[in-house]
Amino acid sequence: MRSGPHFFAWCDEAARVDALRAAFSALVHDPSHRIYVDMHPDASFSATSVDETAAKIRAHLGHADAEAYLATSLSSGESYDLILRCYSDKSERITPRGPIHLRPRYYEDLGCMRMNLAVGSGPRSAEAEAVIAWHVVLQDLVDLLLRVCAPDASGLVSTGGCTSAWTWLAPVSMCATYHADARDVARDLALSWVSLHDKEKVSRIAGMSLEALHARVDAAPGGARVLPRDNSGRSLALSRETVLKALALPGSALLEALMAAADVPDEAWRAAEPRAKEIHHLTVQSRASGELVTVPGKGPPLWRVEMTGEHAYFLADHAPFHVRRLPSGGVLLATHPYRTLWPLWSDALFALGIMS
Repeated sequence: MRSGPHFFAWCDEAARVDALRAAFSALVHDPSHRIYVDMHPDASFSATSVDETAAKIRAHLGHADAEAYLATSLSSGESYDLILRCYSDKSERITPRGPIHLRPRYYEDLGCMRMNLAVGSGPRSAEAEAVIAWHVVLQDLVDLLLRVCAPDASGLVSTGGCTSAWTWLAPVSMCATYHADARDVARDLALSWVSLHDKEKVSRIAGMSLEALHARVDAAPGGARVLPRDNSGRSLALSRETVLKALALPGSALLEALMAAADVPDEAWRAAEPRAKEIHHLTVQSRASGELVTVPGKGPPLWRVEMTGEHAYFLADHAPFHVRRLPSGGVLLATHPYRTLWPLWSDALFALGIMS
């Protein structure tokens, strides 16, 4: 069965278990809930205490990797079974998979593959249904990303992201990224360049300083270009010179350009929103009346809506972008997992006049 989306977080190895403990605390709210942990290849155990879980993982991490199974409830009211993993630097050098990695156990949980919606007397609209799916998925996606990357004010996790792929992709090819310091938002571009041009695994280089990443980009041949993954099919290249110009700008200028680009309306999305609001209103009415299945003559019937290629293509081409400044001083960029952040970045770079 397909799994994902996948959430990744980076922090120093010395602080990794502390970051994991903070994530456990943010994810597990029921004190009676048991956390099951496999320490590959050492041992397995279960615990109800976050502190006990962290202590046992700390005792093994370094010569064993941790894989924890837990359940969480999100602000949307949805509950998910999750798998949270933590890897040592030694393990990452052999097979980069983290170093901290979270995913729902089943893709359908967070992918919103099926929805019960009241369509009323109006026509079916894949576009309107996609708009509703975007709102549902984005709320939970952002919630989970912040719980694993910024569960408290410690700032242990410096950067992270989310993607529907199994591995940490170039950040501009992800559907969401996080930075503990908003001034470091250019890291998305620098990491993407080094990953794509030098064929580096992102989880191995995510902790590099911006200065070190700048030097790697600067060392590339003049005029070199890379092609970030873009599910919308725009296939715009990213040049070495564009990345260097972006790194020379204040982080605040990049962030303002990203926020402005995210605010530009997409006409196809705007056209679908009225019908989406109508369906949402009817669905809320139907659920409030207790009619959770189709019952002729008793309120708006709920129809089982399955996500299809038509929904997916619309989301990949038109899903909005969410740019949020965090009270901690960090920043989060996000869109639907069917889309990537590259259209947002390319629009911002064009607006700044540095896209070449």
